[in-house]
Amino acid sequence: MPRLAELYFKTAVIFFIIGISIGLKMAISEDHTVIGAHAHCNLLGWVSMALFGGYYALNPKKAERRIAMIQYYVYTLGVAIMVPALYMMLEGNMAMEPLVAVSSLIVFAGVLLFAFVIFSPKDSVATPTPQPLR
Repeated sequence: MPRLAELYFKTAVIFFIIGISIGLKMAISEDHTVIGAHAHCNLLGWVSMALFGGYYALNPKKAERRIAMIQYYVYTLGVAIMVPALYMMLEGNMAMEPLVAVSSLIVFAGVLLFAFVIFSPKDSVATPTPQPLR
């Protein structure tokens, strides 16, 4: 499995643990005001990242591209900023709203980079030319 795919799966599991923790806190406290942060963490962190990892596992040549690793860092940065900022904003700290907005744009940039990777030609990574048997 490509390193990038494994990195995405590991990061997805971390966000899954965080998302479940938020859900447990809401259930125990019976206060569901942060449900948006819970949903974003699970959908953008767990589900989307697992899907990205699956794509890169099935397309190892694209996973080798530098743009794919840049996409990982941009997207992960956006989600890592968005989830706690959204959580705090939903808890009533409206000073977090600009951070939520900026992180949303970072996540969107990561999605656009992923779209670029998907729509780029399959053979965009140089492949060695097979040598004839001697």
